[in-house]
Parts: sequence; C-alpha cells; structure tokens
Amino acid sequence: MNAPHDSDHDKLRNAHPMARLRNYFFTGVIVVAPVTITGYLIWTFVSWVDRIVKPLIPPVYNPDNYLPFAVPGFGVVAAVLIITMAGFLAANLVGRSVVSFSERLLDRMPLVRTLYRGLKQIFETVLNERANNFQAVGLIQYPRPGIWAVVFQSTQTRGEVAYKLSENEGQEELVSVFLPTTPNPTSGFLLFVPKADLITLDMSVEDGAKLVISAGLVVPDHQEKLAALAAEAKAKRKPADPGEEPPREAAE
Repeated sequence: MNAPHDSDHDKLRNAHPMARLRNYFFTGVIVVAPVTITGYLIWTFVSWVDRIVKPLIPPVYNPDNYLPFAVPGFGVVAAVLIITMAGFLAANLVGRSVVSFSERLLDRMPLVRTLYRGLKQIFETVLNERANNFQAVGLIQYPRPGIWAVVFQSTQTRGEVAYKLSENEGQEELVSVFLPTTPNPTSGFLLFVPKADLITLDMSVEDGAKLVISAGLVVPDHQEKLAALAAEAKAKRKPADPGEEPPREAAE
C-alpha cells in the first residue's frame, strides 16, 4: 500500500467531520479485514484437522487428556508427522511394493480408478518441486481482437495437440496458457495459442493472480506499462496507412 501524500493529509484535515470518519472507517477495514479473514481461515483449517486427527491418536499420547484445555494445532502436527512417516516408508523397497500393489488393486475398480488417477495427477503436478507449473504471465487477445485478457503460461504445447495443429493448421510453435476467471482464478480455460500472439509480462505469477482476483483493482506499481504494452502490440497489428507518416520515435 502506497504511503499517502501530504496533499492527501491536507484534504483529510480540511474535510467534513463525517467525511473524515468515513475515511477512517474504510482505512480501518483495509487494515483489519485481511488480517481477520486470514486468521479465521487458518483457525478454521486447524480446527478441522484437529477434529479429524485427534480421535485417531492413542489416548496416552493425546495431551488433551492431561491438560484442562484442548491444545489447538496438535492434530496438525500429528498429521504432518504421519504424512512424513508415510512418505518415508513409501520411499523404500517395501513401501514401493505396497504402493504398487494398492495401485494395481485400485486400477481394477471401474469408478475408483478414474477418481484415484485424477487426484494423483493433480497432487503430483501441484506438489512436484521439479515441475515449472506456471512460468510467466502474459496477455492475449480474447474473446476477440482488441480485447485483452491476462493468462498464465504453463509450457510449450506438446504431444498430439501440437502435432495435429501443426499438421492441419500449419502452426509451428504453440504455447499452452491458462485463462483464469475473476475473482476465482482456480477455474478457467486451457488455450493453445501461437507464441507470436502472446505478450509476456514482467510481473510475477503471484502479482498476476492478485490482478485477476481483485478484478484489476490491485495492480503492482511496476506494471503501469501494461496498458502501453497492449497499445504497442495493437499498433503493430494495425495496418499502417500508406499516406500516413511513420511515428516520430520510429523515424528517429
């Protein structure tokens, strides 16, 4: 949040008392609401995990049986230890054999295997540290020329999609991008676009997510050139008038 200028303070001092109270209220909301909501979500998650995990802990190891109050977060700590131990066991030969046997068993169940494969692929993609996930933030013209949308670039298009498009449409280099929806960026559209039609931005993926979630209200300071980039790309795609003189910058 940018610091207010001296002129803003002067305007606030000279404003009507009710206007000043209103400004103070909205300033308080901006300060208090994010902290409160974040704390509430964390507390809700911790309480949910505690309700699930604590009944599974042997009573002799549960501190709630020795203290006059419940220990918040103990279920989360226990869950982390259990998951870590499961990962350690799955990494050795015996664990891999058990996991392999379990997967073969699940593959024989028609409905369960589809659900299991989908969930496993999602978690492997999200949690795999070697995966690049989203590489950059970009702009494409969507849903029609002249209208720009923020997208997240994932990777270069490969496999059958790239082969079929290059065979039928003559597209040589395509990129896979995710077009998020506002204000929920977890849903959206997977698009395959020519690399030449994608404008890569300097902003980080996190800043791009903030831009989408806030519906354009939260824009990083260093992204003021976003509109300039879009205008520049639009000017490049617009056919020049034969009788029109080139821009002064281009002539220089």
